Amino acid sequence: MSIISIEELPARLADGKTLAGLDLGDKTIGVAVSDRGLSFAHPRPVIQRKKFSLDAAQLLAQLEKDNVGAVVLGLPVNMDGSEGPRAQKSRAFARNMAPLSDLPFVLWDERLSTVAAERTLIEMDFSRKKRAGKIDSAAAAFILQGALDRLQSLGRADRG
Repeated sequence: MSIISIEELPARLADGKTLAGLDLGDKTIGVAVSDRGLSFAHPRPVIQRKKFSLDAAQLLAQLEKDNVGAVVLGLPVNMDGSEGPRAQKSRAFARNMAPLSDLPFVLWDERLSTVAAERTLIEMDFSRKKRAGKIDSAAAAFILQGALDRLQSLGRADRG
């Protein structure tokens, strides 16, 4: 596993593979997976965090099941662009995954992704209780969709 830029991703992603998005929380890992056409992000059930080795094993099993070729990991950057302790936790998670998988990781600025996901769930009329169980995967889908949209724009730039 290596950390790469979004611009490097098309060359590293094998045909037919999907892309996963992750939103790391203290208690859960939100997961979303793209379609094979890399157009749409679909939320998956959250992973309840226990300890790193168990979390990693469950995550890798899910990624294999979904035919994932690369992972977009939300990087919680502060509004002023600086990185705080939560961003360092995300970077550490990616580093700790390196010995366990050959999947490339893209760190993606996730500013306001949880806020946007919460608003979407409210607009969909989810109760506060139901939102709590879905917010991390919805945020992962929001993160992944941003990366998918960027990949689409890179593809348009390459064509002309």
